[in-house]
Amino acid sequence: MSAVDFGAFVAELATQSGRAILPFFRALHATEDKSRGGVFDPVTEGDRAGESVMRHMIKRQFPAHGVLGEEFGSENTDAEYVWVLDPIDGTRAFISGIPVWGTLIGLTRNGVPVYGMMHQPFSGERYSGDGREARYEGPGGPKKLRTRQTTDLATATLMTTTPALFKGEEAAAFARVESEVRLSRYGCDCYAYCMLAAGHVDLVIESGLKPYDIVALIPIIEGAGGIVTSWDGGSAAGGGRILAAGSKALHEAAMARLAG
Repeated sequence: MSAVDFGAFVAELATQSGRAILPFFRALHATEDKSRGGVFDPVTEGDRAGESVMRHMIKRQFPAHGVLGEEFGSENTDAEYVWVLDPIDGTRAFISGIPVWGTLIGLTRNGVPVYGMMHQPFSGERYSGDGREARYEGPGGPKKLRTRQTTDLATATLMTTTPALFKGEEAAAFARVESEVRLSRYGCDCYAYCMLAAGHVDLVIESGLKPYDIVALIPIIEGAGGIVTSWDGGSAAGGGRILAAGSKALHEAAMARLAG
């Protein structure tokens, strides 16, 4: 496909998945718990509807591509190109009626994230990137995304979905960073990473992520001039413990505090 065709296809993935998901937002529909008695892990019919639409479109357009999704597992993940999908990243916010969730659409080539989009259909916002540049489309008109080049923890804004992500030494490590920043905020899932790419916050620190939670966000952050890795500086594509920063200097400072 040409670049224009690819862009149109991803845009249609976002449009159609959004149409499938939105009827379930702020509606009285049942929520299931996937945890089987563990930490509450909700899933809704909106999750399933959104992922089903995207999988169908991908299989029809790119039958040789693989797909990894949160709700329906993996197919052909040894393929050169693999789509990594999370229909509703932030399901807890979704079932609470709070519009800080989003649909994550990522694409890897030989395991490396090469394109990502976060679509928020309720607000009509789309954040996308290919690792070289990143863009926003939505209210206020389109624009390029650039991270804020904060270098000092003392002037930085930090985000995480919830401090409850961290246990034991992880909690102590997060606390070391949080104690030095100017401001910390909780509760935005994928939205936090997009706010970092847009230059509104400086750090996102999380733990326990799956590939479908982060793959789509990596090319957006990197395209906006930021850096996102595991806590030890490795690839973030496999999930786990994630550190994203708007600048290399701030990333290094946060890594040092995480390490003790």
